[in-house]
Amino acid sequence: MSVNEDGIQASDVGLSEVRLNRIPEFFADNYLDTGKLPCVATLVSRNGQIVHEAYRGRDELGGGDPIGPDTIFRIYSMTKPITGVALMQLYEEGKFSLDDPITRFVPQFEDLKVLDGTNEDGTPILADLERPATMRELMSHTAGFAYGLGGADYANQQFREKKVLAAPAMATFIGRISGIPLLYRPGERWYYSAAVDVQGYIVEQLSGMPFDQYLETHVFEPLNMDDTGFYVPEEDTDRLADLMYFYTDPEKPEQPGMFVPIYTENVQFRESTVGFPSGGGGLVSTIDDYARFCQMMLEKGSLSGHQILKPETVALMTTNQLPEGLGVNFDGTGTQAPQEV
Repeated sequence: MSVNEDGIQASDVGLSEVRLNRIPEFFADNYLDTGKLPCVATLVSRNGQIVHEAYRGRDELGGGDPIGPDTIFRIYSMTKPITGVALMQLYEEGKFSLDDPITRFVPQFEDLKVLDGTNEDGTPILADLERPATMRELMSHTAGFAYGLGGADYANQQFREKKVLAAPAMATFIGRISGIPLLYRPGERWYYSAAVDVQGYIVEQLSGMPFDQYLETHVFEPLNMDDTGFYVPEEDTDRLADLMYFYTDPEKPEQPGMFVPIYTENVQFRESTVGFPSGGGGLVSTIDDYARFCQMMLEKGSLSGHQILKPETVALMTTNQLPEGLGVNFDGTGTQAPQEV
């Protein structure tokens, strides 16, 4: 039966208990039993009431504990909305306007170039920028930055070669980006990029606090997101689910793929192994913690008596900020970023 801790049933908020119970069955039949996913956690909330939670699978391949409400997962780019909330809190304080140039807060970007073609020998043609990107463009992935997650162009290649996302510190991250040309001129294209990590750096500059500390003080503590952060405390490491990827042998495409755990230090989320707090994809969390963040946004910036953002700020964040004629055709879930947008 789908009942929350306060005794609220699915039917009390206009949902079907029978259909809610089909959710874990669907994932079990189509993903767990077929080997497409190692575990699945599902949660449904309506009108601020959680009326369904289900957990299937284990937190380690071939063993481990059954996952549950206290299982900690890496949330990858679900970090991005949280970073956006932090920056918009500072917007409410008058620390910046959306049309401010980002160079006002990141002067290291004053000499950025932009890709303007390729020479016959394969070397890039670089051009000066007519203007720097604005904060609005930075926050809407139209500032022109690459990411390094895909793309055969010079800018994305440089992100990978310079190991930008593996930088050992926030300042190093910014320094490495400052030596890489933009993929597009600001406002010219939408491109899923490292812009949100840059936003994390700007939060530090505007607030005078380390980014992770700012989030803890101004977002996580007020929302009671006790298990969300860039690091996993030593006493909670047994709750961290294995990070895995799906591997298919390119030399044996006829064989089924398999999940492979990643055991490198940087995915153990110890403070000593995380280079810098990545605003674009560095957080870990539980399903209940993230549900609280989502509920705050649904309630126009407040939750349980804590005002995180003003309603008008939430309205601004959920309004299309792209220039006329630009659209989005990549949601961040593919293995390759788009070449053309």
